Amino acid sequence: MDLTRRSVLKRSAGAVSLGAFAGCLSSPDSGGGEGGYASFFALWDWANQVGGDEMAFENPIDAGEMGHGWEPDGNLAPEIASSEAFVYLDTPEFSWAQDIVSDLERDYDDSVTVIDGLEGLGPYLLPFDAEPVPEPDTDHDFVLEDLQLDEFDHVDLRSNEVLGYWHIEHWHGGIPDVPLDESVPIGVVIEDTEGRVLPLGADEQFQLDARLADGAEDGVVEIESNGDHVAFHGTALGSTAVILQLRRDGEVVFETDEEALGVDVVEELSEGADEFHDPHVWVDPVLAQRIVETIADALTETDPDNEDTYRENATAYIEQLSAIDDQLRELTETAQRDVAVFVGHDSFQYLEHRYGFDFRTPVGISPNERMSPSAVADLIDVIETHDINTILYDPFETGSQDEIPSEAQTLLEESDATNAEPITPMSGTTREWQERDWGYLEQMREINIPSLQQALDE
Repeated sequence: MDLTRRSVLKRSAGAVSLGAFAGCLSSPDSGGGEGGYASFFALWDWANQVGGDEMAFENPIDAGEMGHGWEPDGNLAPEIASSEAFVYLDTPEFSWAQDIVSDLERDYDDSVTVIDGLEGLGPYLLPFDAEPVPEPDTDHDFVLEDLQLDEFDHVDLRSNEVLGYWHIEHWHGGIPDVPLDESVPIGVVIEDTEGRVLPLGADEQFQLDARLADGAEDGVVEIESNGDHVAFHGTALGSTAVILQLRRDGEVVFETDEEALGVDVVEELSEGADEFHDPHVWVDPVLAQRIVETIADALTETDPDNEDTYRENATAYIEQLSAIDDQLRELTETAQRDVAVFVGHDSFQYLEHRYGFDFRTPVGISPNERMSPSAVADLIDVIETHDINTILYDPFETGSQDEIPSEAQTLLEESDATNAEPITPMSGTTREWQERDWGYLEQMREINIPSLQQALDE
């Protein structure tokens, strides 16, 4: 069994011990019981989808609550210790889960398989203050001689992280490690002398491309040019070097041949989240597929006798997540607008990044404070500018899917918008949804996709 492409088992977490559990942990047992636990709704649903009839998981968080800021009672740690597996996200946003993992490691001698859903997702994590790649100026006719090819940024398009820049004849910064059998997409931001951003693409005048450097190791990466970016796909462990190229109508007009960019293909990535990264990866159905694979790999390691069941369950569920991705992609590609107004804490940065739309939210809003007059004015301006009719809100900040928060009601009263619809971050469930047996997929299908359709396309 090959687990080298993803580090699926997280058997340690550098977190502070949960003092409230100290007394409960004084006489640890051997652990290794049946079933498992997951730290919040989405992970619980996925773990149960993969575990099927062979391994059932419990979610300690009640309906109507989410994992953010939640604290367990003193009995939870030993309960988890007596189970087979604990699925969580190793991020300060769920510090209670980090603390439990630290206690499990210290007091229970790795008797529980601890599965970190963020393992291997480091390159895909977005900073809280992530900036989008600058929009190209498609209305301008660019002249090659006006392009600033002596200095431009190169960007990791998985996270929009600026990796460095080309300066005259050498690079500052490089290309991230490429996992074996996976790809790293790289883009560039080239401006002209007036600061306009050059459009790149198969249907544009200019395209981005790449080639192996002279004498570089062949067979380590495959290079795929998409016009607007290049993707380096790891085909064999090792190191090589590449040259970026700019083409005009297919002909190479510039390349960085004075200095090559090194590319290393590795078996696995170990980067995790920190306090500067947005942890809400689960809202993205593409990253969700990776987490489901991680869970399946870990359960197979824990219970190899049922490997076929876990693999088959994961494959079937990933197909449904892929269908959700297709629906969202089609929705956003054909929508009338790419801007929506969302009243609440913005947990949807990964959706925005994946599908190219923008949620405008009131700055500093929380469930316990009203929007300032300036925030109301700013959002009314957005509504009018983009002819927005539907405002989105988080049903977990109102306590009911049918209850509209006062901030949304204010915007309905003071703007041309006439409708408000819920959109859920899927980190929890309501009693009504629980009674309907709605999981992650149902929240997407029944709530988020229809609400986004109204916000972006009606």
